[in-house]
Amino acid sequence: MSSSLHRNISRLAIAAVALAAVATGAAAAAEKTLTIYTYESFITEWGPGAKVAEAFEKTCDCKVDYVGVADGVELLTRLKLEGEASKADIVLGLDTNLVTEAKATGFFAPHGLDTVGLKVPGGFSDDTFIPYDYGHFAVIYDTETLKNPPKSLKELVEGDPSQKIVIEDPRTSTPGLGLLLWVKSVYGDEAGAAWSKLKDRVLTVTPGWSEAYGLFTKGEAPMVLSYTTSPAYHMVAENTDRYQAAPFVEGHYIQIEVAGMTKNAKEPALAKEFLAFMIGPEFQSIIPTTNWMMPVGATKEALPEAFGKLVNPQKTFLMSSEEVAANRKAWVDEWLAAMSKN
Repeated sequence: MSSSLHRNISRLAIAAVALAAVATGAAAAAEKTLTIYTYESFITEWGPGAKVAEAFEKTCDCKVDYVGVADGVELLTRLKLEGEASKADIVLGLDTNLVTEAKATGFFAPHGLDTVGLKVPGGFSDDTFIPYDYGHFAVIYDTETLKNPPKSLKELVEGDPSQKIVIEDPRTSTPGLGLLLWVKSVYGDEAGAAWSKLKDRVLTVTPGWSEAYGLFTKGEAPMVLSYTTSPAYHMVAENTDRYQAAPFVEGHYIQIEVAGMTKNAKEPALAKEFLAFMIGPEFQSIIPTTNWMMPVGATKEALPEAFGKLVNPQKTFLMSSEEVAANRKAWVDEWLAAMSKN
């Protein structure tokens, strides 16, 4: 074999190895996976999950993998059970009521991002959790089956037991916890007695929001605990104003949803990149007409006209996460005792 031929073969071999290395590196980069724990409704076919993943994957050369649980409180429960073995890089779907308790687990890392430009009622800001949307809880009712909806929490509690409502479980669901805190905010020490009255109107208690709202839209009950923004879905997607929120004179409890990155994230840089993406216009533009909540940051276009027709609460309730952390178990026990009475 001539020396020139030998050199050519050697060069080809080196080139092949180099190409293989490049291909392997590219494949490894493409195989990066961001694992996001979130609630069930976020990743349904009509939720924001698929659009969010598609938009982020275009920027990150990675794959987004969702792990869904029934609802927001269940996210924290699952994380506590899994501990440091959790595969979560991002936990998306807790709310401000759970921030203190979530931070106490020691599982979350500071995000290090600038959130000054975000617009959140009450000006929520935190070094670990970033808000991504918000909405006020409300009783949504079917105008075709309920002509005189309750005008206050008091009317809901003391109203006709034959007019049922579907609610969510505060042990697993952030809306369920929100209603618990709403009742506590209005009734204080009399909350247990209020639940004892309200239970006769409760058709069923579901683990999460999706099940509750599904029962409502199937006509199983004329009312459901949801959000003031829920009617926008029906107006935009279904072109109907059949389902409406009942404005309550006492005011409405607000939910501010948050996300955070875990300390043991396998892809910490990617997790931080996602949090930054989450408060950017691409993600924020997806939220209003898929998660049917209010955005906290700038969107690419104005909100649909339907959002201007929604109930605008004149008073907002929101407890500190410290107060919720200190009392959640006792208040849930109070709820359980009242709801289990014959």
